[in-house]
Amino acid sequence: MWWVVGATLVVGLVSAYLIWTAGRVERLQARAQLAARALDAHLLRRAAAAAVLAERLYGVELYAAARIALDARPAEREAAENDLTRQLRTVQLDPADVDCEAVIAASRRLALARQVHTDLVRDARAARGRPLVRLLRMGRRHTWPRYFDIDDPTLVAPADVPAGREGG
Repeated sequence: MWWVVGATLVVGLVSAYLIWTAGRVERLQARAQLAARALDAHLLRRAAAAAVLAERLYGVELYAAARIALDARPAEREAAENDLTRQLRTVQLDPADVDCEAVIAASRRLALARQVHTDLVRDARAARGRPLVRLLRMGRRHTWPRYFDIDDPTLVAPADVPAGREGG
């Protein structure tokens, strides 16, 4: 009689663990997808702010990079965003200018969104990579979350540069 109670308890505990693990995998996957959408929104905001700034002040090269980033297909997105980041670093941003401040703020928010996305993708991939999760194919309904690998998008205004670092 005791072995039936013990076996039932073990089956119950294993079932509870499997249900909890499957829920965790689903939650992490959903959070990674939401972070990817938020990252995409921040990328679009930065590119739009850069396009407005380029139209008003800086001209063709920055505007072209911003338009390419806005119009890029998913496969070309990382390269387009890296090009936009390089173009933004070449211009002198004045934090007193409203359009420059919008680009700087959008870049800072983008850096935060990218960090959150990277952390959630790492956690989702780690959860889906566990042997029991792979064996039971708990994440089979979703594609593997992908990292979005771009240069650090944070822009530093001239007033933000510490003394002695202007040239380097």
